[in-house]
Amino acid sequence: MSSLTTIVEPQQEQSAPSRPHYKVTGWRVLRSEWAKLWSLRSTWITLVLGLLFLLVFGLIAAWQFESGGLDSDFDRSTAVDLSLFGVPFAQLALGVLGVLVTAGEYSTGMIRSTLAAVPRRLPMLWSKTALYGLVSLLVGTVGAFVAFLVGSEILSGTSAAQSLSDAGVARSLLGAGLYLGLIGVIGAGLGALLRSVAGGISVLVGAFILVPGLTSLLPNSWEDNVSAYLPSTAGESMFALTHDASTLSPGAGLAVFLGWTVLVLAGAAYRLKQNDV
Repeated sequence: MSSLTTIVEPQQEQSAPSRPHYKVTGWRVLRSEWAKLWSLRSTWITLVLGLLFLLVFGLIAAWQFESGGLDSDFDRSTAVDLSLFGVPFAQLALGVLGVLVTAGEYSTGMIRSTLAAVPRRLPMLWSKTALYGLVSLLVGTVGAFVAFLVGSEILSGTSAAQSLSDAGVARSLLGAGLYLGLIGVIGAGLGALLRSVAGGISVLVGAFILVPGLTSLLPNSWEDNVSAYLPSTAGESMFALTHDASTLSPGAGLAVFLGWTVLVLAGAAYRLKQNDV
């Protein structure tokens, strides 16, 4: 009696569908950082405050000059000087937001997810600082030009009257925008370096407000040599319309301020590469 043999072929295992592989590119990192930047309510609020500081304080200074309400120290002021009166206030708003852009991720723990998506780390830092720097540059430049154009109408017929075509005016306004843009980069760099919102803001305020005042305690010969190379003083020379022997030229001021910016970013990059989050 013959037996029937049944050959059972082994059933092929059904492989689970593989997940799509996404390559980390510079453009994708930029897009993700752009989305994160504008998803924060603090971004909109602080940028609006920075723009308002530029416009409101600049226009108030112009109106006070036109009505004779300013001290005699402002008698030789120009329309550029008065329209940029709000720059010190705007720099605080934009610098503080820069700190929040980077240090805020450390305080919430989101930095772990960010670095898991971008394992090489440094592209994330460059994307954050570059994007926020460009946004600060745009806000600062628009605010400076609008404050000057409106302030020029108020100051028309006074000794401070100037037009956009006058020598050095456009350069000063562009310098103010560039200064505020680099302030944003420095703020973001400090946030990444210190990984603390409070620490980053404290260093920012100390470097740009407290330290320049403390230089008055130095001997006169030291004060003249040191104060010109401080971040705040070098930055102010970028958009100052006139200069004297104790201040840097716009080009030299830009070079010094860029040096401070690179120093902060280098420290942030070194800590990001060497230390865990």
